[in-house]
Amino acid sequence: MTTLYDVPAADLNEAVAAKLEDRLEQPDWAEFAKSGDGRELPPEQENFWSVRAASVLRKVATDGPVGVERLSTEYGGKKDGSNRYQVAPEHRTDGSRNVIRTILQQLQDEDLVMSEGSAGRVVTGDGRSLLDDTAGEVMEDLDRPELERYA
Repeated sequence: MTTLYDVPAADLNEAVAAKLEDRLEQPDWAEFAKSGDGRELPPEQENFWSVRAASVLRKVATDGPVGVERLSTEYGGKKDGSNRYQVAPEHRTDGSRNVIRTILQQLQDEDLVMSEGSAGRVVTGDGRSLLDDTAGEVMEDLDRPELERYA
């Protein structure tokens, strides 16, 4: 049986995002919100919300129990400290906690993630099966010539 650890994360996130598009609704404010303090503009992807939700679900499954604070650190980046007149060292910034918190709440409403008290959120059985089933589909679609010789 194929698990979420057996396929590349980018391919799994794309496939899970396609399944989550119908289940999760992007809030009205999301098209204007930046994905973190280190960003200058909001994301330009049309399906940003579902891709980020798929990525958050995968992160909760692999790292859980995990909270909003730790996830915002994961989705952060570096903020350039230079401007027109001076040069300063780069600083680390976190990702948007509001985006992550809202996605976690939506995933919790869909019974894919559940809260485990003050420890954070963990993936449920439904969430794990969604990830593993999708990983099986992704594995079939991948072109793996090294596996064909064993067939």
